[in-house]
Amino acid sequence: MFSLLEALVVTWLAVGALVAVPFLAFAVSRVVEGAAGSSLMFRLMMLPGTALLWPVVLHRWITADRRDGHA
Repeated sequence: MFSLLEALVVTWLAVGALVAVPFLAFAVSRVVEGAAGSSLMFRLMMLPGTALLWPVVLHRWITADRRDGHA
């Protein structure tokens, strides 16, 4: 049985994966200027950090889309 802390960590990482995969596949080039044309290996290396910091990533993604007129 999961403790509350374990359940929160698993939930945090699951949501992080749900944000990180589409972000790295489609939006990283729009949000981070230096990532334009980046390789698959670079995006795979970014996956753990993006999944852990998903609230920051999601905020930057949303504000970049609003700034660029995509939303």
